[in-house]
Amino acid sequence: MELLAPVGTEEALKAAIAGGADAVYLGGKSFGARHFASNFSDELLAGAIKLTHDRGMRTYVTVNTLIKEGEMADALSFVGMLDDVGADAVIVQDRGLLPLIKERFSIPVHASTQMAVHTSAGVRWAREQGIERVILARELGLEQVREIAESSSIGIEVFIHGALCYCFSGQCLFSSFLGGRSGNRGMCAQPCRKSYALGKKEGYLLSTADTFGIGSIPELMRCGVTSLKIEGRMRSPQYVYLTSKIYKKAIERAKNGETPLITDREREMLEVVFNRGFSGGYLTDQEVMQTAYPESRGRPLGPAKVERGRLRMPRGVLDAGDGISLYQGSEKVGGFDLKGSDLDGTNVIASPPFLLKDGDYTVYKTKDRELPVIEDLISKIRLQEREAVRRAVELPPKRMRRNETVSELSFYVSSLAVLKAVLPYADRVYFDGAKQDAEARDICASESIEFVKVLPRLSLKESASDHDRVMVNTVDQYELNKKRTVYGSYHMNTFNSYTLPKLHQCTLSPELNQEELVHVLSRTEGRCEVMAFGRLELMLSRDPTLPEGTLVDDRGVRYPVHRDPEGFVHILHSTDLLMLDKVPELRAMGVDSLGIDVRRRHPDLAAFIGKSFRELDMANLDELRRKCGRSSLGHYRKGVF
Repeated sequence: MELLAPVGTEEALKAAIAGGADAVYLGGKSFGARHFASNFSDELLAGAIKLTHDRGMRTYVTVNTLIKEGEMADALSFVGMLDDVGADAVIVQDRGLLPLIKERFSIPVHASTQMAVHTSAGVRWAREQGIERVILARELGLEQVREIAESSSIGIEVFIHGALCYCFSGQCLFSSFLGGRSGNRGMCAQPCRKSYALGKKEGYLLSTADTFGIGSIPELMRCGVTSLKIEGRMRSPQYVYLTSKIYKKAIERAKNGETPLITDREREMLEVVFNRGFSGGYLTDQEVMQTAYPESRGRPLGPAKVERGRLRMPRGVLDAGDGISLYQGSEKVGGFDLKGSDLDGTNVIASPPFLLKDGDYTVYKTKDRELPVIEDLISKIRLQEREAVRRAVELPPKRMRRNETVSELSFYVSSLAVLKAVLPYADRVYFDGAKQDAEARDICASESIEFVKVLPRLSLKESASDHDRVMVNTVDQYELNKKRTVYGSYHMNTFNSYTLPKLHQCTLSPELNQEELVHVLSRTEGRCEVMAFGRLELMLSRDPTLPEGTLVDDRGVRYPVHRDPEGFVHILHSTDLLMLDKVPELRAMGVDSLGIDVRRRHPDLAAFIGKSFRELDMANLDELRRKCGRSSLGHYRKGVF
């Protein structure tokens, strides 16, 4: 079983080597999902690959963002360079980049967790595309991982430690629509680590605890998981060293049948080096939230009292050279390193090097006396640049002539009442009701309106639909239903004209701007839809603790929250996408269909929306804006970074 360590800096690479990891994953200066890590120049990447290979390790390079049409040649040039310098694999999210890599290069491809593969069906699809390994979605329990791993003929990788996104990876648009920093482009602004209120609940309601998965190692080993992955390319070299060393030891103990898998001292070190609270992750736990605070505070030590400027508390595990931080409520007051003179038998009695008011404090251990030794060990490893050459890649021209068209109107509905309200204006209905499929289909048939069944947003169980026409949200659903007439929702992240799988109709990503839409459309033969109205989904989560209602951020912006029959929670945009005045431009681009999402809307409003789009009545635009409350053009003008 491979232990795979995160590397975001040169020092972190050295730390992974010193800590005994079997492999590392790291990124270049572009196309990586951790844009704000230091990352590596081409020459340093080549040097890192040589260094790890000399140590008997493997190096995987992240190319795990969505790729715009105009970036594809550069992305392929980057992958070609990685192939030339001997990278062991590339980690890929974009399903358009994937086939182009397979056509041109020999380098293995690993499916990023950003692809959100979560069932055996998704793994089968990946295998058919030539993918050598799948990094599974982090929302799976041990039993689900076991079923997938035991039936898979390609490698399976599982996250075992580190930060856990609130939303399914690759499915989050919150940061994107909050300020243009797309998580799918490596620029997440982490809105999940901010404070919110929902009803009587307040706090960091979307903030998860870090995964601490050592207890799951024996079962993951038994079921044949190929690789255990540590999250943390934005974290310190000390974190990389300690997680690598301690998890490597745990794997060896599990292999030898030894218990415990981790010592008290090892756990203490992991808690000190980065700790915003731990859970077993969804591997073992249903609830993984830690909503009291979002940042790392180190190991909790409990209360302390300050009297006349002197701090008193039980000594516990503390020793000279350790560092502590003091909090009052949510506010960090300060921190300092302990000297031998601060330790009095079983107590700490210290005078901090800064003024402290008398009172009660909460103390965390944030530094360990061994960290300087670790830093010295890391510093002894040398990394040298090596030659790396990118060759220009030319993609064959495939510009299509898309004629101006009267775009069809396709309505997302979730009730019979809304279905009947929009029927006079619809060319197509995407029915997302939990029941009443047969009645909805009959109503559409009576008016010669196309009926398409929307499959569950995501399901951890495998089941094919019995409908002839379906809308899929994941490659897993596509694999189960590919013999039917398949439509793809915007959750499929179609960012370029190369994107697989090829569907009867795809919905282009709402993160694309006008110019980028034109680029994709002018190179796509198949039917394309663009979302033109509705509250886009910002997050999809397995979290069972967030109630339905309205999530309110610290600016007073309100986000609807609802839960689906599968148990997943959906957070919707505070603002309606409203593209009525851009319909002439979309028609001129040759957009085949406009997506109009009126789920959970009043039938009267749905009918008014349908009438306005059918008649293209611009006189209704102001009234429509008033009725919706908040509306915008989304990313149509500016797009994402």
